[in-house]
Amino acid sequence: MTELPFVEWGAPLVEARFVHRPNRFVVHAHVPDRGEVVAHLADPGRLRELLVPGRRMGLRPEPPSATRSTEWTALLVESVQGDGWVSVNTTLPNRLVDRALRSGALEEFAGWRYVRREVRFGGSRLDFLLEDGGGRSFYVEAKSVTLVEDGVALFPDAVTARGTRHLEELVRAVREGHDAAVLFVLQRPDARCIVAARRIDPVFADTLARAGEAGVRILGRRCAVGWDGIRLGGRVDAGPG
Repeated sequence: MTELPFVEWGAPLVEARFVHRPNRFVVHAHVPDRGEVVAHLADPGRLRELLVPGRRMGLRPEPPSATRSTEWTALLVESVQGDGWVSVNTTLPNRLVDRALRSGALEEFAGWRYVRREVRFGGSRLDFLLEDGGGRSFYVEAKSVTLVEDGVALFPDAVTARGTRHLEELVRAVREGHDAAVLFVLQRPDARCIVAARRIDPVFADTLARAGEAGVRILGRRCAVGWDGIRLGGRVDAGPG
């Protein structure tokens, strides 16, 4: 079996302590011997259970650039239980899934050939397009998951009209004779299943249930997250809940 992909953080991380979050894409953190620093956060979700004052973080220093307003990137946050790390970069799941699909490492998609990323379908761009040898298409949308409560991973952690629209396009693809799947990628190892966060976004939850009934595959994968990088891991049960 082909090894599942691993993405390194790119530079040694520095441990910090979360201070506050002035907006969705910026956090302030305290770095020993440097004081308070400003870091870019590539996760627009609420992250309320993770980003609390004093929580440990992993920051990557960035080289000076005219295109950046911050000298750091926030990549890791300590889990609520304090027994592991959670990746808070929503671009990573797509990179991991892209590499896994290209190498044929995901048995969920055995028999399908990788075609390309960011494919237009209906009024949206879906993440991946696969094909078989007979001209059938398989549309795949990947979703990053970070929220875990009582051992259950929840998506989304904020209302997502965009995510609902993607599900509707996947349903349309199935009705037009294609295959389709939503793949939830849990950026942490500590959950036994992934379900829709109905109390946060009931519209998304209802749409996910309808998508499953229409034939859209609902899939899940967990990740192994460490100080050196993140690896796509094994399957985890996923469904509307």
